[in-house]
Amino acid sequence: MAKKAELVEKAKKLKLDVSAKSTIKELEAAIAEAGVGTPSSENETAVEASSDVKEEKLAKAGKRSAKALKEVEEKEAKEERKEKIASGDLDPAEAGIKKGPSPKTRTRLERRSKNYKKIAGLIDKEKQYTLKEAVEVLPKTSTVKFDASVELHVNLGVDPRQADQNIRGTVALPYGTGKSIRIAVFAPADQHEDAKKAGADIVGEDEFLQQLDKEQIDFDVLIATPQLMAKLSKYARILGPRGLMPNPKSGTVTAKVGQAVKEAKAGKVEYRVDKQSIVHLAVGKVSFSPKNLEENARVVLKSLSDAKPSSVKGVYIKKVSMTTTMGPGLTLALSEL
Repeated sequence: MAKKAELVEKAKKLKLDVSAKSTIKELEAAIAEAGVGTPSSENETAVEASSDVKEEKLAKAGKRSAKALKEVEEKEAKEERKEKIASGDLDPAEAGIKKGPSPKTRTRLERRSKNYKKIAGLIDKEKQYTLKEAVEVLPKTSTVKFDASVELHVNLGVDPRQADQNIRGTVALPYGTGKSIRIAVFAPADQHEDAKKAGADIVGEDEFLQQLDKEQIDFDVLIATPQLMAKLSKYARILGPRGLMPNPKSGTVTAKVGQAVKEAKAGKVEYRVDKQSIVHLAVGKVSFSPKNLEENARVVLKSLSDAKPSSVKGVYIKKVSMTTTMGPGLTLALSEL
């Protein structure tokens, strides 16, 4: 009732046509029409003013500091401008944003060097070459100053995560890889002489382990005997990532170290499918004759075909490509292999 009495008194001062029988709503409406705020609105204004005073009391640092709140406001304003520009409601020029030139997308060939573009013209990307044609064209596409390798890349229809489909094996290339291989032999003292005669570069037992302790790895292939494999287990973290850990499947764990060294020197190489189901292997050098390159490649492809798991029901060899080091690749016709 006190509120109504105040409203009546205020209405009388404004000389409004109201009486004590008028309701509070009628009194507030009459006062509002006269352009004067009601006590309730005055109270709200007072509350807002007091809240503004409270907001002015900001923290010196942290999320409630003036700097942090300003950054949040600027970020929100920026996001709002972006949305308006994206929807077309705001012109970037009006927003004060300088629009730079549109990015130019270049093809991979356009980003290559002049020499690469020149030799790439020798290869028809749409054509599937026979193996005989490929080994004749590829040496012409190498412009590097060193004797580049000729690489074979085979995309297989397998799942490497399955144990029986994790393709791995060894193959002896008839004409070798063209690369001088340094071979280390970890074997008992009674087999050191045979390993040296076969052409091993490093032969030893305890002294060899001392080199591994210092992480001195100056060899490409490591051959070990079965009885000494337990001593190599602690060096798996060093040898494993480099692909040097001896393995029975690759023929590098054997009691006949002399024979294993001869095979490795003659051109025996190991291949293994990677996570993308691709086998990468060098089958010779650019300096090889086309005939030698062709025979090496055929031996590798036959070995891969023979390694097909019985669990693979679809297409096994999906794609075969050949290339030189730092050169363009070409696709082989599967029907001609």
